[in-house]
Amino acid sequence: MSLLRTFPGRGALARPQRGVADVAVLFGAAALLWLLVRLAHGATVPWDEASAPSTVSTEPAELPYYAARSVLRMFAALAMSVVFTFVYAIAAARLRRAEKVLLPVLDILQSVPVLGFLSVTITGFIALFPGSQLGLECASVFAIFTSQAWNMTFAFYHSLVSQPRDLDEAARSLRLSRWQRFWRVDVPGGMIGLVWNGMMSFGGGWFFLVASEALSVNNRFYALPGIGSYVATATDEGRLDRVLLAVVAMIVLVAGVNVLFWRPLTAWAERFRVEESEAAEAPRSSTLAVLRRSHLPALLGRVFGPLVYPLDRAMTVFGRAERPLWISEGRRRAGDLVFAVVVFALIGYGVVRMVSFIADTAGFGEVVHALLLGLVTFGRVLVLVVVATLVWVPVGVWIGLNPRVSRLAQPVVQVLASFPANFLFPLVTGVLVATGIGLDWGGILLMSLGAQWYVLFNVIAGASAIPNDLREASASLRLPRALWWRKLVLPAIFPSYVTGGITAAGGAWNASIVAEIVSYHGITLTATGLGAYIKDATGTGDGARILIGVTVMSLFVVGLNRLLWQPLYALAERRFSL
Repeated sequence: MSLLRTFPGRGALARPQRGVADVAVLFGAAALLWLLVRLAHGATVPWDEASAPSTVSTEPAELPYYAARSVLRMFAALAMSVVFTFVYAIAAARLRRAEKVLLPVLDILQSVPVLGFLSVTITGFIALFPGSQLGLECASVFAIFTSQAWNMTFAFYHSLVSQPRDLDEAARSLRLSRWQRFWRVDVPGGMIGLVWNGMMSFGGGWFFLVASEALSVNNRFYALPGIGSYVATATDEGRLDRVLLAVVAMIVLVAGVNVLFWRPLTAWAERFRVEESEAAEAPRSSTLAVLRRSHLPALLGRVFGPLVYPLDRAMTVFGRAERPLWISEGRRRAGDLVFAVVVFALIGYGVVRMVSFIADTAGFGEVVHALLLGLVTFGRVLVLVVVATLVWVPVGVWIGLNPRVSRLAQPVVQVLASFPANFLFPLVTGVLVATGIGLDWGGILLMSLGAQWYVLFNVIAGASAIPNDLREASASLRLPRALWWRKLVLPAIFPSYVTGGITAAGGAWNASIVAEIVSYHGITLTATGLGAYIKDATGTGDGARILIGVTVMSLFVVGLNRLLWQPLYALAERRFSL
């Protein structure tokens, strides 16, 4: 009887904790809803292109509102990136003919700089919403989207093509629909890599926030309320104190997003880890603990849970997950021939139009000049990738294999990776001017601040995904350190490293746009390279030079992917997928 009296006491003590969790979740949801309504209203105010402001106020009181507007744009772009990732990666991994087109197109899209997208799309977005600031907001969100989506798509595509064969056979034998397979096999199987790469892509979006909010296209300047445009205005005015204030606000902002969103998400994603033994210490999150203690998520599950089965039934129109019906070899070859003819016809038409446009405007001598500048930028990218590999692979393995270290290091790494390095460019400009170091070498450092983290994050994700039973087996066998690296760690992280390497190289090309021209309060440093060429052409609205610069950059990126990264992808699939 004494034991029976003890248990109600513990239950009574637990109930107030659940009540507090319910209140915290309800208050947080209400505050988030109010903030969304408040910020959405600011995005739809009347706006006139002729009288649009080119700067924003640098008063410190405006900084919290600007920061909230920037966060809203970042998450809107992240939502677009997730949808794009699911659709594009599934099509590339599951459709044999589409894969031959979608992967090269993804290489090209990754290589096109943010300013290249802006120069083409901003006029269309403004025309889509006349008289409203929503058009400029959409252009800004789309620019951030282009800095996030490609890395996530590559990561999810890799998880699909390296999916264990037994899972594929189980999905087919259970006669799952394509919809059921997507949500019950594909997404859970790629969740850990998707979350980590989403976190990295979010950091890439911060890096291009200034270019996405302080727009300079075709000799026109537009500024949206945001922390990126705040830094751009303070830099132009030479207000170093306001720049430092924005740096502090940015650190607080990145840390807050990490605590409230990314850290709970990474801890929640651990439920999708597939292994036969549990990790010694799983990642934890106070925010996730509060959500799990609250009754509200379970209540929402009971409300919307009954909709799952009808939705599954409705989505069977997309077919089953079995292998497609047998098609004769002649029909297959005829289909491949028609597909190839259509693709090459479209490519040929585009090439002819591009060649005629360049011949009538800038001339082919400008193409040779851009190719030489591309070789200079390529040298910087190569140095960056090699140094990032040597430095961050050991660090990433150390963090990924130690949950306690990961829990402590993740906020620091997230702040470093997400912090937009171009916020520090005014300070870097002063140091380079004072020391006499040219931007030709200093540009490598600036590019690395925005690209090296792709290697680190992917290695952390790959190391943390090593099954715990393999770790225990290697410990039981007492493998020497060199053998442990050669037989377990390097093969296990190799697929993730390839994903990190290809996105780091693409990110470095993109970062060259903002790293090869640096200015502060009338002082401008310019490095020789393709990034400076494209940025100058975009600022002056020279369409021919923009086309040449973007095309040459795409050729370099796609060529590097085909000659180096794609063979490494194939090797990762063939030999190193768990």
